[in-house]
Amino acid sequence: MATLDSQRAVAVIGAGTMGAGIAQVAAMAGHPVILYDTREGAAAQAIAGIGKTLQTLASRQKVDSAQAARAVAALKPAQTLADLADCGLVVEAIVERLDAKAQLFAALEDIVSPACLLATNTSSIPVTAIGAALKHPGRLGGMHFFNPAPRLPLVEIISGLDTRPDTAQCLFDTAFAWGKSPVRARSTPGFIVNRVARPFYGEGLRLLQEQAVDAATLDYIARACGGFRMGPCELTDLIGQDVNAAVSRSVWAAFHHAPRFEPSLVQQELVDGGRLGRKAGRGFFDYADGAPAPAPSLAASQPRPDVIALFGGSPLAQALGSRLRAAGVPFQACAERGDGRVAQADEALLYLTDGRSATQRAHDLGQPATLLLDLSLDPATARCMPLAAARQCPPAAVAAATGLLQAAGLDVAPIRDVPGMVVMRTVAMLANEALDTVSQGVCSAADVDQAMRLGVNYPLGPLAWCARIGADTVGTVLTHLHAAYGERYLPCAALKSSIYSGIPLHVA
Repeated sequence: MATLDSQRAVAVIGAGTMGAGIAQVAAMAGHPVILYDTREGAAAQAIAGIGKTLQTLASRQKVDSAQAARAVAALKPAQTLADLADCGLVVEAIVERLDAKAQLFAALEDIVSPACLLATNTSSIPVTAIGAALKHPGRLGGMHFFNPAPRLPLVEIISGLDTRPDTAQCLFDTAFAWGKSPVRARSTPGFIVNRVARPFYGEGLRLLQEQAVDAATLDYIARACGGFRMGPCELTDLIGQDVNAAVSRSVWAAFHHAPRFEPSLVQQELVDGGRLGRKAGRGFFDYADGAPAPAPSLAASQPRPDVIALFGGSPLAQALGSRLRAAGVPFQACAERGDGRVAQADEALLYLTDGRSATQRAHDLGQPATLLLDLSLDPATARCMPLAAARQCPPAAVAAATGLLQAAGLDVAPIRDVPGMVVMRTVAMLANEALDTVSQGVCSAADVDQAMRLGVNYPLGPLAWCARIGADTVGTVLTHLHAAYGERYLPCAALKSSIYSGIPLHVA
């Protein structure tokens, strides 16, 4: 390993939340750490805060008390950049402005030794652009931590055009030695996480704009059906609507306004209205003391249908069968039908969404009583199932389908009939973006999945999810979405190659 010697000092520039977090990580790993900030007293204040945090963690036996004491003792504030002259690594965590970062690193070149490595914690600015102002850009790389840095394991190690391989390797090995799970990426807009995660926010916000579902129900579907830790509305409220919108605009502009990255008018209205999320007390949801918790809009209880039939051996049909048996509900097990139906409840025919609206599918099948079910992470344990009915579907069929799902122990979330529904649409777009990212050499297939699991807590990496449901399914969904909406949903070349060859990208 090319790990930075633990006896070498690490400097962190920027004493905000991220900079203080990185300083804590380096100090806990045994390095002397120098913290610098242009704001007078900010570095000392951050070190005091780190000390209190570590003392609390030690009292709760979350960290070793002796290690915590050594870490606090290893932290020192710097008065000027000149105090960083003997450092082996400098990590920058200042404002997200190219000019500010480039000027800082240019000044550091005249202070630190030629052997000192330079790292930027930028989340979106190309490392290549930052390094362009340096006389020796080969020693600069990206070291993108995720907030809170002491707790989240992912670090993206970014190589610009001029980053030396030994620089990237040392940053990677050092992050690993600090107890992190690093991944490698090439310097492109958004790197891995901020690029591949855009559809999670973008599709949720688009569904709100289409009035397919309300914010609380959207989040509940994402959690209780999709298995995500948080829904897009509560997550953007946590991040800050202004921050999330700014990243979206940055990625959109960097990709020359590609439609799949188009920012949301719904989110922009929140920003314009000062509803920035938790930090402002209000975003999609109200965070004032005593405000009611967001509640999803779920279907009222319906009687169990007289006739229940399940078709074929798909995971969804098998899961419904297991749940009905556990509830003591009788049903007929039938052979697979050519139209792909999953279940029948009286006259209602239920299908897994394939990217078409229920209305179009009813028309194509010549079956007015057509209803669609969404993709779920695990249909055997999901708590919720979104349900979309064709416009021509009789009310009695909607009630029968609802009664079947409720008999299987599922909350039913009725949504407006839009192509792709919620989870399927989101997962298909995540998989498409991950495939495109890997095919462009930004990162490996294994790294994109690890980054999305560790950086944003996805229940599955996008490529693992694609492999689970099949590239052909993802391709079909996107093809139908593309027909309905246009270029935003165009399947990437890597997805088409996987479909035509039958060979998925390898995910370790």
